[in-house]
Amino acid sequence: MSRTDVLDPAVARALSALSAAAKKGLGDPALAELVVIRASQLNHCAFCLDMHLTIARELGMSAQQLDLLAAWEEAEGVFDERERAALALTEAVTVLTDGRVPDEVYERAANHFDDRELAHLIGLVVAINNWNRVMVGRRIPPGGHES
Repeated sequence: MSRTDVLDPAVARALSALSAAAKKGLGDPALAELVVIRASQLNHCAFCLDMHLTIARELGMSAQQLDLLAAWEEAEGVFDERERAALALTEAVTVLTDGRVPDEVYERAANHFDDRELAHLIGLVVAINNWNRVMVGRRIPPGGHES
């Protein structure tokens, strides 16, 4: 099933454009995949997990990082401080505990990303959360994607 079978083609193009712009602006394809995989784990989106894990492997990302991503906070030495800041922000924006991103999480990310990168990082989290909600909401199973 293609994205256009799931959504109106104009909506699918808009979501795809947001995802592509955010990834490009972030400028770090491997980090972008860590972010979208972690958000997809939190949102239980099998379709997006399958697709983005495939992309991550094609990028040559380490099996250790992919295997331990769900436990990144406890995986000392596996993720650098920039990745850890991005993952913390990803979780905060995805879950929005108490309807907000904690100041310390935002500041941690702001210490590792300039304003432009931070905007793209948050844009990427917003984009994947949109895709996750569409795919989970439409009950789209894993597979059938093009990387």
